Amino acid sequence: MPDLTTTYLGLKLRTPLIASASPLSQELDGIRRMEDAGASAVVLYSLFEEQLYREHHELEYHLFAGIDSFAESLTYFPQPGEFHTGPEEYLNHIRKAKQAVDIPIIASLNGATLGGWTSYARQIEKAGADAIECNIYFLPTKLEFSSAEVEQVYVDVLRGVKISVRLPIAMKLSPFFSSMANMAKRLDAAGADGLVLFNRFYQPDIDLDELEIKPNVLLSTPDALRLPLTWIGILYGRIKACLAATSGVHRAEDIVKLIMVGADVTMLCSVLLRNGINHLRHLERELRGWMEAHEYDSVQQMKGSMSQMHCQDPRAFERAQYMRAVKDLTYVRT
Repeated sequence: MPDLTTTYLGLKLRTPLIASASPLSQELDGIRRMEDAGASAVVLYSLFEEQLYREHHELEYHLFAGIDSFAESLTYFPQPGEFHTGPEEYLNHIRKAKQAVDIPIIASLNGATLGGWTSYARQIEKAGADAIECNIYFLPTKLEFSSAEVEQVYVDVLRGVKISVRLPIAMKLSPFFSSMANMAKRLDAAGADGLVLFNRFYQPDIDLDELEIKPNVLLSTPDALRLPLTWIGILYGRIKACLAATSGVHRAEDIVKLIMVGADVTMLCSVLLRNGINHLRHLERELRGWMEAHEYDSVQQMKGSMSQMHCQDPRAFERAQYMRAVKDLTYVRT
């Protein structure tokens, strides 16, 4: 039987199949079911710093609204400092998850300020998480903000969190850097234990009836695989950080391709939301079947075999592949 074990963020995992951050991890039952179905680790849903600030301000508003008219009402309520509006619910979820399952629990942190990143990272470490995924969802809209300043934000967040905790840190990135390779190199040099490629920016839509901007959440399709496949293939062997693929992982063949270009793990979200948690069993069974049919003994044997470093035509990851694709498209049209 093929050996599916892999290592990610220093954690030895039974398979490369990780459940990425999603609503499926909001309940302990969902985490238990993912472990039972074969997930080798679970990334919890994200802790958003803005949400914590909003909860705090809403509480203060409701506590103090109308106190000028009914001052005696203050005697019935504790002071704001006695309320646990911060990340306590998330931290308790980490503690309970660690008690409920044997697989690693990776916290997902989405900060808004450097102080928020470091403060919550320390609390997450104390709660018992095995690692932290810094999910940086940062859309620079100021015209004065240069690309160098944008990139520095990522490096500063990583350095701040690394100084604050001893846990392994993964950086979940967007693909929208002017030089993705250099950004990966800088984060690697700053101590990133892993890079998660790629975060998806949810672009808004317009409700024409209500004339409001509304969120537009679209689950990924297998076509989204191309972007992480390209960059993992380019980065493999050139940086020390682990490489995790996310977005577009729907079939066993997708997992094979990503491992072959150098991914240590493949993260699953949309496919589990569409097909259910038990689909993990199907993917693992299909992965083992493919490896047996093609005489691969282990994931390690496959890993990186089709990366830019090891494939027969390294130019296939660069401009030459674009030229070939355009040429093929011309043939199709004629």
